Amino acid sequence: MKHLLLAAILAVGTGLPAQAANVSKSYSYFTITGKTLDEIESQLMTRGPEVKSTGGRHPGATQMEFTTRIGYSEVKGGCAIVSAHVTVKAKVILPRWRQSGKTAQEVRLIWDTLSADIKRHEESHVVIAKNHARELEQALRVIGKNKTCQAAAAEAKATSERILSRHDRAQAEFDRIEGINFESRIMRLLRYRLERIDAGKLKG
Repeated sequence: MKHLLLAAILAVGTGLPAQAANVSKSYSYFTITGKTLDEIESQLMTRGPEVKSTGGRHPGATQMEFTTRIGYSEVKGGCAIVSAHVTVKAKVILPRWRQSGKTAQEVRLIWDTLSADIKRHEESHVVIAKNHARELEQALRVIGKNKTCQAAAAEAKATSERILSRHDRAQAEFDRIEGINFESRIMRLLRYRLERIDAGKLKG
């Protein structure tokens, strides 16, 4: 399973959010089958969500859209940003394994470990996005006064582009590190799960 890559789709847009620095999150699932690890891996890579940035399919993905609302007001000597709200709409796409017939215990164990790690990975992408949405909101609010509202809007746009670019780099770096550590992380999680099963704290 070491060839599995976990990725996220990152889409940035604008709109009118309802709350400030808030995340609206939803889930969708795709079904896979198979009785062996090779069959499961093959289905993950053929039925998983397609990621445009890589041109391939992945075992999990998160589609995200940033939305902003900025309020301007004319003040003495110019124009100021008086309010700024940023939200993230996230759609998490995860696999769901449909077992058919009897499956080896070790296959079920590895699947439980892998699927939990895929979900953790995608949830982490949402956290990264939320942190940058909060950073963007704060940066917009402290822009201060400009000579005109047009100038204020231009500064707001530049600020947004800078922080969203930083967000994209953070997401890519997270994927890079996760990919490097994938095999060792899964082995560590498997050992931990086996220890909990042996201690009677988890059903095998």
